[in-house]
Amino acid sequence: MDGSGNSLLAGPESHKKRVAYFYDSKVGNFYYGPGHPMKPHRIRMTHSLLMHYGVHQKMEMLKPIPARYKDLCRFHEDDYVAFLKTVTPETQNKKQLRALKRFNLGEDCPVFDGLYSFCQTYAGGSVGGAVKLNHGHSDIAINWSGGLHHAKKCEASGFCYVNDIVLAILELLKYHARVLYIDIDIHHGDGVEEAFYTTDRVMTVSFHKFGDYFPGTGDLRDVGHSEGKYYSLNVPLKDGVDDESYQSLFKPIISKVMEVFQPGAVVLQCGADSLSGDRLGCFNLSVKGHAECVRFMRSFNVPLLLLGGGGYTIQNVARCWCYETGIAVGVELDDELPYNDYYGYFGPDYTLHVAPSNMENRNTKSDLEFTRKYLVENLSRLHHAPSVPFQERPPDTEIPEEEELDMEARGDRYHKWNMSDWDAEDDTICHSQEANANGVNFPRMASPTNQEQANKVKQEEVTEATSMDEDNEVDENMTKVTERHKEIKEEQASPEQCVGVEVESSRPSTDSEIRRDGGSAPANHSSLAALPVHPLYAPTSTAVLGSLKHAFASNHLREAKSPTQEIPFPHKSQHTHTHMHTHTHTHTHTLSPPLSLSLSLSLSLSLSLWRGLVRKTKLK
Repeated sequence: MDGSGNSLLAGPESHKKRVAYFYDSKVGNFYYGPGHPMKPHRIRMTHSLLMHYGVHQKMEMLKPIPARYKDLCRFHEDDYVAFLKTVTPETQNKKQLRALKRFNLGEDCPVFDGLYSFCQTYAGGSVGGAVKLNHGHSDIAINWSGGLHHAKKCEASGFCYVNDIVLAILELLKYHARVLYIDIDIHHGDGVEEAFYTTDRVMTVSFHKFGDYFPGTGDLRDVGHSEGKYYSLNVPLKDGVDDESYQSLFKPIISKVMEVFQPGAVVLQCGADSLSGDRLGCFNLSVKGHAECVRFMRSFNVPLLLLGGGGYTIQNVARCWCYETGIAVGVELDDELPYNDYYGYFGPDYTLHVAPSNMENRNTKSDLEFTRKYLVENLSRLHHAPSVPFQERPPDTEIPEEEELDMEARGDRYHKWNMSDWDAEDDTICHSQEANANGVNFPRMASPTNQEQANKVKQEEVTEATSMDEDNEVDENMTKVTERHKEIKEEQASPEQCVGVEVESSRPSTDSEIRRDGGSAPANHSSLAALPVHPLYAPTSTAVLGSLKHAFASNHLREAKSPTQEIPFPHKSQHTHTHMHTHTHTHTHTLSPPLSLSLSLSLSLSLSLWRGLVRKTKLK
């Protein structure tokens, strides 16, 4: 196997990469059923190895945000997604048999508990990885729970329900003119090829077993259609292919693809069922031979999304994906396995690498050479780096923002990783970094609880109700003021007297001040200044405005604490006011007709001031 230029110890791929790793500890709890070869538990085994090797310290650990219904419908049909959301093992009855057959759910793709949640989780990790790459916050994104490449637009297939790969590529196409998809699973990546069979923006390259083997597609002559002609490459292989034979096709073909197509991003599906000794496979690749594909793609320094896929001898799957994660972060892992939660699975050798078997390689050199020449010739017919016409870019995928908290309130929620955080069987506390330039945040594992969210909603409802009460109180008091103004006019026309209250003042008592004993005012005061009126009707002088502002601000604060409390309002007949001397006085004065215009202006200005102060306090 030619490994020149691809050692982690030298070359451009040895440079440090920013790696985002998506993992949800609950993904290992899903269970296809007894005897089914697909075991999501393998993801948890892989994660355990990574933790005990210490690889987690060199990458960003993220919990995927579950894909929403509308996210899944960006590729899949609405009725198919709706069926996945509603069907359960208990609701499978005669009425749903027709739908089960229509959507191809059955023996290979059974209905199990939490099916829709499982689809949301693994699809969310792949789309989240694409978002991280789009915004330049990661060079490599990893989601080992993804890579389910057989799912079609409106049906399940080959243990796959939702095609997270297609969803991730659609996300990448928002920022990149061209995306390359490479599939090294032993099965043909038919779902992804079918989705992009007629476009030149996505090139699909699949290395797979061809012949009497599921799904039976992926012939060498299947090259795409219409604008997508020659943008679908299939590399059919026979049983027993080894590392050297595999790389003799992989490297020259992919090198030519990178030269001609020049993708802005690469998606590599790392199905581990092409390893030697797989329960359903028939290839003879070693862990190092399989990982050489990751090492080679890493060397191009193009945004890279690594996904899982098939793999049914679960201890070998965990070995392979753990080693390839080390390749991604730029470290070479020791062959001797550290003790971990699943140490017994890796006996009797307890090593990271497994030697390939002595099975016969049915891929002759002439077959391999013919395949290589045929595909390189097809690539030479392509237009160099096809352009993309100007068009409106679809909106970014909406990632719910995390609730903003004070630093003191956060406490230990965002602590750094340490080995005590690891719990293989239950909840793993993952640490997250800030996300993209648009302010999108990926939630940490310790996200706000449902109770906190409920309290927040309740507080918003209380605030809104208080605001409505305040508006009603203002309208009610305006009506009272208008009625009071009419009464004053009537009293002006009658010989009756109006009782008022002096404006509170903080000035010291002097001879020039308005007399508080009911006598007449000194000559140096105008008749308007001598009129003792309630603050609501006071002239808009600087002193009065200041007094009003203070009084209304204090009153509004009291109202905020007790929304049902009425705002104090002057009574109709007689008013009392407590002054600095703590005495209560009652004053009687006769209103003169020339003051009616001043009272009207004063009333209008005071009402405007009152409304402004209430609104300002509400905004604060």
